Amino acid sequence: MTRIDSEEFLFATAPLGPILDYQLPTRLSERCEWLIHPDQTACDPGEFVLYWMHNAIRGHENPALDVAVSLAHQNGLPLLVYHGLSEKYPFASDRHHAFILQAARDVQRDLTERGISYAFHLERAGHRGPHLRDLARRAAVLVTEAMPVAPLVAWTERIKCLVTTPFVSVDTTCLLSLAQVTAIAKPNDLSPPKPQPEWFCQPSRYRQITAGEYKVRCRWEYETMIGGLPTEEFQEVATLRLDESELGFEPVDLQNVCLSELIGQCKIDHTIAPIADSPGGMRAGYLRWEHFRDHSLAQYGQHREDESDFESGSRLSAYLHYGMVSPFRIAREASASQDASPHWESSVDRFLDELLTWREMSFHFCQMFCEDLDTFDVIPDWAKATLRQHAMDPRDGSCDWESLARARTGLPLWDAAQRSLLKQGELHNNVRLTWGKAFLSMTTCPEQALNHCIDLNHRFALDGRSPASYGGILWCFGQFDEPLEDAHPIYGRIRPRSVQSHADRIDFARFARHVDRPIAKKLPRVAVVGAGIGGLMAARVMHDHGLRVTVFDKSRGVGGRLATRRHAAAPSFDHGAQYFTVRDDRFARYVRSWMAAGVAEAWMNPIVELDHGRIVDHKRSTPRYVGKPAMNSIAKHLAEDLSVTTGCTVGSLRHDNATDAWQLKSIDADDLGTFDVVIVNCPPQQASALLNPHTDLVEHIEQVEMSPCWSLMISCDGAGDLPFAGAFINDGPLSWIARNDAKPGRPSHRDPNRSDWVLHASIDWTTEHLDANQTDVCEALTLAFSNAIDRKLGTIHHRVAHRWLYANTNQPLPQSCLWDRTTMLGACGDWCGGPRVEGAFLSGAAIAGCVLRHVTVDRCPALARS
Repeated sequence: MTRIDSEEFLFATAPLGPILDYQLPTRLSERCEWLIHPDQTACDPGEFVLYWMHNAIRGHENPALDVAVSLAHQNGLPLLVYHGLSEKYPFASDRHHAFILQAARDVQRDLTERGISYAFHLERAGHRGPHLRDLARRAAVLVTEAMPVAPLVAWTERIKCLVTTPFVSVDTTCLLSLAQVTAIAKPNDLSPPKPQPEWFCQPSRYRQITAGEYKVRCRWEYETMIGGLPTEEFQEVATLRLDESELGFEPVDLQNVCLSELIGQCKIDHTIAPIADSPGGMRAGYLRWEHFRDHSLAQYGQHREDESDFESGSRLSAYLHYGMVSPFRIAREASASQDASPHWESSVDRFLDELLTWREMSFHFCQMFCEDLDTFDVIPDWAKATLRQHAMDPRDGSCDWESLARARTGLPLWDAAQRSLLKQGELHNNVRLTWGKAFLSMTTCPEQALNHCIDLNHRFALDGRSPASYGGILWCFGQFDEPLEDAHPIYGRIRPRSVQSHADRIDFARFARHVDRPIAKKLPRVAVVGAGIGGLMAARVMHDHGLRVTVFDKSRGVGGRLATRRHAAAPSFDHGAQYFTVRDDRFARYVRSWMAAGVAEAWMNPIVELDHGRIVDHKRSTPRYVGKPAMNSIAKHLAEDLSVTTGCTVGSLRHDNATDAWQLKSIDADDLGTFDVVIVNCPPQQASALLNPHTDLVEHIEQVEMSPCWSLMISCDGAGDLPFAGAFINDGPLSWIARNDAKPGRPSHRDPNRSDWVLHASIDWTTEHLDANQTDVCEALTLAFSNAIDRKLGTIHHRVAHRWLYANTNQPLPQSCLWDRTTMLGACGDWCGGPRVEGAFLSGAAIAGCVLRHVTVDRCPALARS
């Protein structure tokens, strides 16, 4: 393992800087690590003290805030608390964004009432920039919180490289900081003490070192533990206000905005819904703690491993990770409960062991090994060796990422555990350990197992990316544990946990009912009109979260322009979208999974540019992908598990005021059902006709112009030996030609001289010949094909044309989707946000996010005890 060395962890009380006073009370200073020491800089005095808040989102019992207040008070400077929420943190999603924004709303209210300047910045379209860097360069000192996980470590290092401002990191998470643990372990060491890795890899050793000190500190009031700051220091700092007009950005007033709309403006993952019964913030966190303290703490020792008992655990891990509740208060009040009720001793001891020993040991472990946390190198050498020795052991089969994420493995307990993460954002710790170990038997190699385990935990769990969460995950792979004497298949000497055995010993039906409870009090019935990739993605995201969704499409199959034409006695042709590219990480992870599942494959054949029959360029810079064995295979894959009605044209919507719902009728006036939400995934002209006059969204939709395209499918002799499989055409009626039978997974002809091609006409030619008959189109485009490749075609075995009336748009709307929460109507498609297959996919994900945020954020109560 790679260990991060530190010059010193204890001596954070700095000598006087060149101008300002940087001294701190002893108990505060021992929680600090100067990243840029005041003696290392000769910068100007600065305008204010800047506190960069990110993982201690609370205005009370917050050592970093105390450090900032102390420095501001003793130097007579204003204090600014800057809290920014980036789009770029790992696994950024609606779920994590909502949780943090709800907490920020609490903090903004709390600090504003106390007169402390608080500026919240939300990164989104039109609101991006290096604001933290700019503020830090103006500050007299920069204060932040220690959080040894990605991306905070990297961001902290980047800020350290970009500024010369004195920069101090404060431990706000642990009763015992890393420096304090080190000092306790080496009480007589006069040299600067250094932490030892083994202290944080062996729970028994860590417990031995810290047990006595924890026992004492649990009974301390916060002021005693931290050193305390007089109330007047806060009041005096509060009178020194900073002019917010000089910040360089407009802070968000979280008290007077719609959080759902704000989240929708961010370039993040919209497929993961916020959790209605776990809102973020101090108030929600303490309501949850108080309920657990008063009703469940006494039985914690007996019930903590009962995963079917909803209230067997405190469910505070996410609130502790983001510092929304004070660990000092939690430990203090738990200890006081034990003193008041001695018969609670065993339960409180076990709770405190989890809160302090395991949680804080994991935090310090992450501090020591933060560079390796997301790699296979983080687990012990013995674990790496035994897993690699058994890497080739037979497995029942490996699962692709998407099957794992959607809980489609076929293992009832594992799938229920994953649904708990997907729908509820949490997982009982006892089940999480079994869930985590199972990756070793469900993936191709131990490295992939760890990667998928980290990915799914951090992506879906509200406490994902926390040091405590890493602690639980890494235990599944041998960290904090001892090797077994005898090796087991797949697991080697790592302790196995059988999914089936675990399921047999619990009340599985009760656990499943809890997992599959509705994500909100009232879930809407949703109709999606149009089974293109955008509509299918929207439907599937909502379906996976438990909403009732029905998809309607006028065609015989799904896919829209992700289409494949089949003929009884002729080859099949991808006559719509020819391939897709990947530019966005949110789309990329699905494409990787589709490739692993055999639904898609990279198209590696040469693609060129032709001008009057000559190759003038080779298009190698952009990887291209296709569905396998046909382009519509991806659409069929997305449609699995969905309720899809094909061959049905939705003709009209009518709002029923009595039920506040929408009645859908087909073009033949058949009743298609009543729905609370209607999402239209059609070309803009069709979407406008269906939604008019029910919503103002029509005004936006009518701004979009779509261009047509004639497509010719031809199977012929004479073009089978061309040195390319696709070409962009610069002259004549055609804009694109592609050899369909050269794509992966397509059957090849026995006759090497025969080949199948799809030809797309240019916009100009199509517009000019929009109403031409098919025979004339076939003749004209066949001739154009012959001219483009500069050779005469042989026998034509099959030929048919298809007109795409709404094929492409050059100017999609800037919005990724359109949503009217007053009417519960929405629209999506590749004419929103961005063109092509990827644009349609992301647009569908975005509209699903709008609906899910509506039921979990807009309609959820402000607080929930759960």
